[in-house]
Amino acid sequence: RQRQMCIRDRYTEVTLPTLGKILLARSEKGLCIVNFQNGTSHEQKPESTWKLVQDLETDPILSEAKNQLLEYATGKRKKFDLELDLNGTEFEKIVWEAVLKIPYGKTTSYGQIAKQIKRGTARSVGSANGANPICICVPCHRVIGADGNLRGYAGGLSPVSYTHL
Repeated sequence: RQRQMCIRDRYTEVTLPTLGKILLARSEKGLCIVNFQNGTSHEQKPESTWKLVQDLETDPILSEAKNQLLEYATGKRKKFDLELDLNGTEFEKIVWEAVLKIPYGKTTSYGQIAKQIKRGTARSVGSANGANPICICVPCHRVIGADGNLRGYAGGLSPVSYTHL
């Protein structure tokens, strides 16, 4: 159950159409945080040890993440092609890998993922999905409750959350 942590060393903040302000952070291995900066309890702040990247031309990982997120936000991209540094417990990573396989425009339930990975329950999958540090790119918003409704999405439960499945 031990959570593996990436050594985040650089970050930037970007504002994207329909998505708003987003914190991007990366490690040497790849993108490790995509976090909505919308004033909710899920908002993550940069740590003092992280270096702010103001000129994205100097950081290919953050630059490519911003470009692909912008394409996604404007409807020009349906799938991400980014190096990700998934950091969490073994179970969380198994759940996130399953979530990564949900195609654009499709949804699945927490219970369906539990059955698919043959581990955990709908509740434990929901908890792992909620711990996803790379929102949007790991499309946790495509996982819904058994009743077909979005549950506690970090991006908020406004109609904007539903526009980018």
